[in-house]
Amino acid sequence: MLRLLAVAVPALAAATGLVWLLEERLGVLNAAPVYLLAVVATALVAGTIGALAAAVAGVLLYDFLFVHPLHTLAISDPGEWLNLVLLLFVGLVVGQLTALERARTLQAEAREREARELFVVSRALATRSSTTEVLTDIAEQLRVATRMAALWFALGPDDGSERVAALAGAAPPPGNPLHWVLRRMPGDEPARWIRIHTGSAGRARAAGDRQGAFRVRIEAGARALGSIWATRGSEAGHPDRSETRLLSAAADQVGQALAQDQLATEAGAAEVARQSDALKSALLQSVSHDLRTPLATIRAAAGSLRPDSDLDAPGRAASADAIEREVARLDRIVANLLDLGRIEAGALRADTDVYELDDLAGRTIDRMAPRLAGRDLRIELAALPVLVDPVFLDEALTNLLDNAIKFAPADAAIRVASEEADGRARLLVEDGGAGVPDDALERVFEPFHREIAAGREGRAGTGIGLAVVRGLVVAMGGSTRAFRGSLGGLAVELDLPLATLPAELAGELATPAGAAATR
Repeated sequence: MLRLLAVAVPALAAATGLVWLLEERLGVLNAAPVYLLAVVATALVAGTIGALAAAVAGVLLYDFLFVHPLHTLAISDPGEWLNLVLLLFVGLVVGQLTALERARTLQAEAREREARELFVVSRALATRSSTTEVLTDIAEQLRVATRMAALWFALGPDDGSERVAALAGAAPPPGNPLHWVLRRMPGDEPARWIRIHTGSAGRARAAGDRQGAFRVRIEAGARALGSIWATRGSEAGHPDRSETRLLSAAADQVGQALAQDQLATEAGAAEVARQSDALKSALLQSVSHDLRTPLATIRAAAGSLRPDSDLDAPGRAASADAIEREVARLDRIVANLLDLGRIEAGALRADTDVYELDDLAGRTIDRMAPRLAGRDLRIELAALPVLVDPVFLDEALTNLLDNAIKFAPADAAIRVASEEADGRARLLVEDGGAGVPDDALERVFEPFHREIAAGREGRAGTGIGLAVVRGLVVAMGGSTRAFRGSLGGLAVELDLPLATLPAELAGELATPAGAAATR
């Protein structure tokens, strides 16, 4: 009403002054249509009711002030009746059309605001890493757009377990004994606010006097995920249709995002479980044969050492050597498994110092001499100072030589070489076997990956040796690379940190006896 009076009174007064000027000063016979300007102005601000009131008031003012007899509502000329009726009719029609156009404009502006706010919500949810991380920004956006004093998201599968996950505005009240819940209606019927009472009636009235609390449930399908809660002063009334639609659409979008997060979490857990089962199966499959073979050899050799055995002394020595050899083989398998576990857990820590690369590599080669006997072994090692862990380097080189022995034919050459390149020390182990396909070179460092090229001899093995090599080298600050070597088979290159020392210290490198051969 106040807005109607604030617009209609000045508009009608201005129109009356303009009519007086036209008729009394300029001699215009009938300036009554000027009141249509007041009708239009009032309709633009006050809507249909204002337009109707302005039209009637304009007719009455013109009749009272400008139609003879003056200053009465009586009309002596029948023609004036026609003019006033037409003025009233045109005023009502123009006012109604103007009010409708205004309503459509306001509705379009409201829809535009809704779309803009929903776009912000949708963009926040679409670019999220986690829904809960963006709820605070969404809550503030909705609070401003819906003119709420406070707005918060409470997540939980039921009323008793809901917990505040994001808050915008003033802190939420400790309880909402009286609040309004948005009920979604079927079809295109607008949603409705339904009043809910909990607790005593007196407490509910007291809460209702202070502020209005509004709740929109967040659901995904039939699952309840939480609620959007909002409060504002009771004098502000209920959210209008635009604000209600915005809250409802935001609740739907957040519900779908939360459901997607839950599905992603469940899928991730299922994938972890699947990979864990696959890893266990691969582990059992990989090591079962490698464990069974040395155990069978040890059992047979141990049986030949019984007191009642008819073996002579050389035979007993050979059996003892076989037991020792197979025990060392079991030790390597178990050591690789333990190292792989530490690598996967990120618990591998290198104890690095400066050593001569040719000295460390030579110790490993000397220790493996019995297994390398009869092989075409080509050693091209340079005296390079390296910053490495001697135990890790020994383990890595042992696995590389063991891999070459296992898969290269007995008459194939094995080459161990080192050089300095690009400020790094490079240790190369290659064999003259059949190698692996070019497209599988990078995968040879994956745990349990086993691939034998056509014509390549040897068993597939556990598939963890080269994975352990990469983990050990990376722990020392180096890198690995596999490629087809100059001998035609698999070549593995270890890129190791090169130590730079003063010339007077070059001959004082730390080379403790047995360091590279002791685990």
